[in-house]
Amino acid sequence: MESFALLIAATLNAGTVLAIAGLGLLINERAGVVNLGAEGMMLVAAIAGFAATATTGSDLLGFCAGAAAGALLALAFGALVIGLNTNQYATGLALSLFGAGFSAFAGIGFTQAKLGERAAFAVPGLADLPFVGPALFRQHPMVYLAMALAAALAWFLYRSRAGLVLRAVGESPESAHALGYPVRLIRLAAVCAGGALCGLAGAYLSVVYSPLWMEGMVAGKGWIALALTTFATWRPARVLLGAYLFGGVTMLQFHLQGQGVEVASQLLTMLPYLATIVVLVLISRDAGFIKLNMPASLGKPFHPGG
Repeated sequence: MESFALLIAATLNAGTVLAIAGLGLLINERAGVVNLGAEGMMLVAAIAGFAATATTGSDLLGFCAGAAAGALLALAFGALVIGLNTNQYATGLALSLFGAGFSAFAGIGFTQAKLGERAAFAVPGLADLPFVGPALFRQHPMVYLAMALAAALAWFLYRSRAGLVLRAVGESPESAHALGYPVRLIRLAAVCAGGALCGLAGAYLSVVYSPLWMEGMVAGKGWIALALTTFATWRPARVLLGAYLFGGVTMLQFHLQGQGVEVASQLLTMLPYLATIVVLVLISRDAGFIKLNMPASLGKPFHPGG
């Protein structure tokens, strides 16, 4: 039971990276913009967050630096795809490649560097409970923030006027523009907010999840977060559940190895990506369901007066 509790705790920790990034990409796509640059944004944010924390000793400044780096790259992406109407898919891929190269260059001085001992967190009165204490109530505050963020985003999208406008922009930007809403500014704001969350996820990865900097350390998590939005049919609560599902698959490999299960390590390492492919294949079998839930103008440029 103790081993299972530790597996649950590790699942929540690993899933938090995917959850925060996935929620950020969900905001983008609800506004009708596809950003394939999540991997690059997370890498740049990871080195920014790690460098800030290593230099100042403050985790909070590291998170702020990561979020700022993600938002800045997202702003550049938005200026290209929204301001200049460049192709969203090509621009996103270019951003991902740029982020991988720039983070490797900027992180040369921090390669294999590690942060000091991380502070231990516990919820008073609950952390000492049998099983559920170590499983659920000894997590970093960012884990609980991700859960709160999913709930807040669900309320924002379905209960607030601003959220309804954002969804309207993703469904029919022409209609929103006809009603007087600044479609391009709304999309740019959504892109920057999504980039900030991707940056926060990258900083969490290098500051808390594995407190070190290593080139390419995001290791495909940006792509999995991107797949999560489709897996979740663009709903925040399902993004959170999907993130924990993939987080659990990721940590299962270490759990099995710790239990002495004789399975090739290469096969275990493949599990998260294999699970992503399997889930996407299963979902794609029902094209009507995807079309019903997908924002109607996803990936389509908007030209005012065009």
